[in-house]
Amino acid sequence: MNKRFNILAINGSASENSSNLSILRTLVQLFESKYNIQILDDLSEFPHFRTELTNENVPAKILELRSQIEKADGVIICTPEYIFSIPSGLKNIIEWCVSTTVFTDKPIGLITASANGEMGHKELLLIMKTLQAKLTSDTTLLIRGVKGRVNKDGQVIDENTEKQLRKFVLSMEELIS
Repeated sequence: MNKRFNILAINGSASENSSNLSILRTLVQLFESKYNIQILDDLSEFPHFRTELTNENVPAKILELRSQIEKADGVIICTPEYIFSIPSGLKNIIEWCVSTTVFTDKPIGLITASANGEMGHKELLLIMKTLQAKLTSDTTLLIRGVKGRVNKDGQVIDENTEKQLRKFVLSMEELIS
């Protein structure tokens, strides 16, 4: 029997029922037989980053986040682009992890799903490479025009996007193995 991988999936969007959350839910549906995917979808519940608390008196919520990342076989981040950058909530939780090694050599999948997303995608790639996360070009995916690829019920309706998501997850499996 094949091992079921534990994946922490982080939704970078600040919007309820975002297209990014829909994409993560689609990944859960497509690959529930192979993966235990836990979705973290409300980044507003994390305290704002404070340098003086990064190593001492770390908030419990942050210790829990770091532990989830550390214990996961892999992490998938699915995020929109906000003003040519990654959303502040996503940047905040990443900043809480910079002084640790939780992302070092951690298999990472990055999906930027937005109207354009190119600048935010490049920024997220740079950040994760700086943190020495383990990723490949096949575990990164830029989905432009996401609003036309996901319907109002949160279903991926674009056949090409679904194919890209299937390939993405298979590439994640290779990276984790």
